[in-house]
Amino acid sequence: MIWYIIRRLLQGIPVFFGSTFIIFSMVFAMPGNPVLRMFGDRTPSPEQIAALEAKFHLDQPFLSRYFLYLGDVLQGNLGTTYAGQSVNEILARTFPTTLRLALLAVVIQLGIGVLAGLIAGLRKGGVFDNASLVITLLIISMPVFVFAFVAQWLFGIQLGWARPTVGPGAPWSDLLLPAIVLAGLNLAYVLRLTRASVIETSQNDFVRMAYGKGLTRGRVIPVHILRNSMIPVTTNIAADFGILIVGATVTEGIFNVPGVGNELFKAINRHDTPEIVSIVTILVIVYVLVNIAIDLLYGVLDPRIRYVK
Repeated sequence: MIWYIIRRLLQGIPVFFGSTFIIFSMVFAMPGNPVLRMFGDRTPSPEQIAALEAKFHLDQPFLSRYFLYLGDVLQGNLGTTYAGQSVNEILARTFPTTLRLALLAVVIQLGIGVLAGLIAGLRKGGVFDNASLVITLLIISMPVFVFAFVAQWLFGIQLGWARPTVGPGAPWSDLLLPAIVLAGLNLAYVLRLTRASVIETSQNDFVRMAYGKGLTRGRVIPVHILRNSMIPVTTNIAADFGILIVGATVTEGIFNVPGVGNELFKAINRHDTPEIVSIVTILVIVYVLVNIAIDLLYGVLDPRIRYVK
């Protein structure tokens, strides 16, 4: 197990360097001078431009800037925005909110998606199964911003069941509606994936043997069917966790959630390249670590899986 964890961490190193290099290249390849954008309609003097370019290393070659950035990141320093604010402080303020939003969305996906998928798979061809397929198809075909605006208008404004925008401090109650919207699309995939996996697992010989030994459905379904059906679902949830954090940009913007996604959207509008690169770098690190953690859970879900050197 220890060697497996070390090997997976070592495999994450080239992913980290490759992704940060691509992100750094793409962001700094955007047209225009970022220093001039800081002044808006004002025209800075050549001395001011030179001083700011030296401060943010914009006067140095691309590779030099990249390695300077990596050196700061490895020391825990994510740099400063063009406005002079520490990116570390921005992330310390916004990341907990986005993390809570993503975790709440995952809980909704697992709670509703897995349960509904299990029922649909066990009752294949029934009314619930057919209805779930139609509803999930409608959810999948709906863009997330449309789903968000409809939920905000219906449940927040018309029915008053939730706040249309998140209040100060982002309490859990205010995050519930944005989390439902954020979880909506992948919840449909989780339901369909669980349904298909349950149907496939139910046809295996070990399930028939379990019933042949006289085990009750209350024992066979959770232990033999659901547990073995959760492996592809877990993979999907793991891949989706990073997507939830990154994809929260639209949802956080609509519901005014003070999270990383909202901050990233504002940074993109300001063309604040240091903040954009640093935020995306942290998201890459989180994505890699989550996938390693999910790999370790495979052995818990399926005893047939063993970690070898």
